[in-house]
Amino acid sequence: MPDSAATLRAAGLRVTKPRQAVLGWLGEHPHATVEAIAAGVRESLGSVSIQAVYDVLAACGDAGLVRRIELSGHPARFERRTGDNHHHVVCRRCGRAEDVDCVRGEAPCLAPHDRRGFAVDEAEIVFWGLCPDCSGVSDHHEELAR
Repeated sequence: MPDSAATLRAAGLRVTKPRQAVLGWLGEHPHATVEAIAAGVRESLGSVSIQAVYDVLAACGDAGLVRRIELSGHPARFERRTGDNHHHVVCRRCGRAEDVDCVRGEAPCLAPHDRRGFAVDEAEIVFWGLCPDCSGVSDHHEELAR
């Protein structure tokens, strides 16, 4: 992950300790909730309010540095991986989320049968299932089953 200060400057944002801490922590812990990000940032800064974390995420989201992920039945999550066409796989039991690269590459990778006049430029796809820990199946066993 690039240097947080340089990333903020390149996006035209002021470099602040909370912004650097949020971007740095989120780079190491993708798909994190605001509460998890705040707890992680507090370990390095000492104190930061939930509102300050929301403010940082909003500014960084507007600048294209952070992506907000809305998963049904889960609090919003955030990640640094932006600007590409990837999707997510989520465990129904524990909520673990992982990135899944798009097979087709370009956005939108799917188009509705009837666009109803919309100019569709993105499709968000979430795959749901059980992670290896919750299902008791390792990736190796999954590969053998195919």
